[in-house]
Amino acid sequence: MNGPTFHAGLAGQNVIAAPHAADGGIINLHFNNQPPGPSATPRPFSTVPFRRDPDFVERPDITAWLRKHCSQPPSRVALVGLGGIGKSQLAIQYAYEERRSSPSTFVFWVHASTKDRFREAYREIAHRLQLPGHNDPKTDALLLVFNWLCDENNGPWLMVLDNADDIDVFYPKRGTDQSTGAQKPLASFLPQTDNGRILVTSRSRDAAARLTGSTQNVLAIQVMNDSQAQQLLRKKLGDKYEEGAAADLLRALECLPLAITQAGAYILQRWPEESLSTYLAKFRRGEKNKASLLGRDLGDLRRDPNASNSVAQTWQITFDQIRQEKQSAADLLMFMSQFNPQGIPRWVLESDRRHWIGIDGSWAGNSWDDGDDRSDDFKDDLHILRQYSLVAVTMQEGEYEMHALVQFCTRAWLLLSDDERKWKRRFLQVMAREYPAGTYENWTKCQQLDPHIEHVVKEKPVNKEDTNKWAQLLTNIGWYRAAAGMYGVAEQMHRRALDGKEKVLGPEHPSTLASVSNLASVLQDQGKYEEAEQMNRRALNGKEKVLGPEHPSTLASVSNLALVLRGQGKYEEAEQINRRALGGSEKVLGLEHPETLASVNNLALVLQDQGKYEEAEQMNRRALGGYEKVLGLEHPSTLTSVNNLASVLQDQGKYEEAEQINRRALNSKEKVLGPEHPSTLASVSNLALVLRGQGKYEEAEQMNRRALGSREKVLGPEHPSTLASVSNLASVLRGQGKYEEAEQMNRRALDGKEKVLGLEHPDTLTSMNNFAFVWKDQGRDGDAESLMEECVRLRQRVLGPHHPHTVSSRSTLAGWTEATERF
Repeated sequence: MNGPTFHAGLAGQNVIAAPHAADGGIINLHFNNQPPGPSATPRPFSTVPFRRDPDFVERPDITAWLRKHCSQPPSRVALVGLGGIGKSQLAIQYAYEERRSSPSTFVFWVHASTKDRFREAYREIAHRLQLPGHNDPKTDALLLVFNWLCDENNGPWLMVLDNADDIDVFYPKRGTDQSTGAQKPLASFLPQTDNGRILVTSRSRDAAARLTGSTQNVLAIQVMNDSQAQQLLRKKLGDKYEEGAAADLLRALECLPLAITQAGAYILQRWPEESLSTYLAKFRRGEKNKASLLGRDLGDLRRDPNASNSVAQTWQITFDQIRQEKQSAADLLMFMSQFNPQGIPRWVLESDRRHWIGIDGSWAGNSWDDGDDRSDDFKDDLHILRQYSLVAVTMQEGEYEMHALVQFCTRAWLLLSDDERKWKRRFLQVMAREYPAGTYENWTKCQQLDPHIEHVVKEKPVNKEDTNKWAQLLTNIGWYRAAAGMYGVAEQMHRRALDGKEKVLGPEHPSTLASVSNLASVLQDQGKYEEAEQMNRRALNGKEKVLGPEHPSTLASVSNLALVLRGQGKYEEAEQINRRALGGSEKVLGLEHPETLASVNNLALVLQDQGKYEEAEQMNRRALGGYEKVLGLEHPSTLTSVNNLASVLQDQGKYEEAEQINRRALNSKEKVLGPEHPSTLASVSNLALVLRGQGKYEEAEQMNRRALGSREKVLGPEHPSTLASVSNLASVLRGQGKYEEAEQMNRRALDGKEKVLGLEHPDTLTSMNNFAFVWKDQGRDGDAESLMEECVRLRQRVLGPHHPHTVSSRSTLAGWTEATERF
């Protein structure tokens, strides 16, 4: 067949052998999610995660300001002040009043202390609104909720952006590398619409001013006046309130609401042994503790160093009392201080208590049943922390949160008491045990733990045992990041894990070799083929030596090496190695084991690359049938097999069946994996190709532009799959006679592939072939023939004289030459 040849790209068509449990995981293909159609708007509701405070004390000047400045959309206002000054409580009260006075208004509460918590809040809003696709692990909840908020037909809404203290969460610093994450700042997902209002709480005036647009929209919250503070303390203590001592205590606490609340909880807990007077006396006697705390500059890092740290002082008294009353409750608080302060999962706290590994590394516990005394003891500890207002139960079932200042004070105390390293070690041990492998089935748990692991992965432990646990944690994090298409971050995780395992276990330990394989796989995902091949050969040689040539992990490395060879166009060697992997898997694992089916699929791909279409189709149908039987119709590996079968049908000119199968693959991947997952985008690209083959140019162009835009965003502008989308778009533009834009796209594709893949890579030669056609269409006959001659020469050398692509280019060149000679 004369004419240009096209590739859908390298990503999304490979099935890497499934991970073997003993190896810590071999990276598999990775997928994402897309929502189905629209759903009806639900009745207005509130997501405020706290109950209304019966002890709330009105602060009329603040309430009046809010009613004036935050009553009409589109408005953005902020409450700014010291941590513990009552900003969030004021926002909660205003939110409840808004729902009472305007039942048609949605109220959304968004935790904004970190990017992860912001995204988590948007996911929860999407769930509560039942937005299409909200249950899919990789749905872009930010965009989903943003679009809903922008639709004025959905009615009025108020958003409380709580604890928006760090402006870098919303506006990344200039020069920050964003190549491995989302390109748009989170601030762009805060709408400015005529039906919405945003109320910000923040410790940072600068952050508040930027988020609201002006300092005129920011109200600085001061401490309570004497009357308000007395009302609050009186409400907290009831008949335990002492008129005489109250004024002195409130002055000592600087009328700070959080300090007053904590003091009230302490007094009530210890009554009648403790009273307001004895609490004040203890506070005044605590200069040694107070000096120790303040001597390390333990106040809010964003405040003036000369500012009073009365909340830290109050907390020190409370913590010492908890420790004297029940050490296990104090231990629980110290453990909880290692988490992100918001969204602390109860199941992790229970796991720590069940599998208690003592601070010295000794085994100190076992599992329990719900009726076990240890279960009741754990509940009692949580109750104590809640009674002292150090820990709060959120409206999200099974989650707790600490005030950020409480967490800060706890960690500061640990630092002074030389216990910081011990509790960091304990937290590492728990996270290494609980953070699961990054398989599709574990994505939800990975997402829940992600906000809590940042600080533990930054610092490499000093002893061997902890370094090994740390490396395994990084391995699982990297596995999940790669599964989510975050290849750059995954590479960093796997490199650090490999470095740790090499130093602790040695270069030939099976776990070290598994890390080598994981790093090779994520390098291949990014098109870094030479280093990926080196890593794969190292892993294979080591496993053959240590585990034997037929060990499942060795066979997985055989399959992975074949894939990276295929990526470089080394088809004959790739076929040989794939046949070895398939034969070994059939013998060791059986005909229908997922790893065996992965080898079948991979062999089909390399057969297709060589033009052996009939055998490739047979292999693809065998793999698909096996996956559907063993894994189910919508498992990611099944959908990839569907995609691959469609591709080989297309290469044989069976366009109608190929289109049907491609649409099946795309629809299922959008549902299961999401619209921007690399595998979903491969299906978009493949469907565009089969549409073009049938002359459906307009729809093909739309699909190609979608694939290109998303790949640029997710994978980067120079990823091989992105460049394949550039080339495919150029071809469909040419088919419509849009020659100038087609030339621009072909030039970009060819230059990019020469740079990334090399001049002789098969995909580079495809772009060369297509570029020659564009020049021919523009009447540049001499340039077109010269470029096609070079393409034929290189294809004969790289692919062989009988490869379909070589035959096509050679036939085209012959036709052009004959036509030139006639004229």
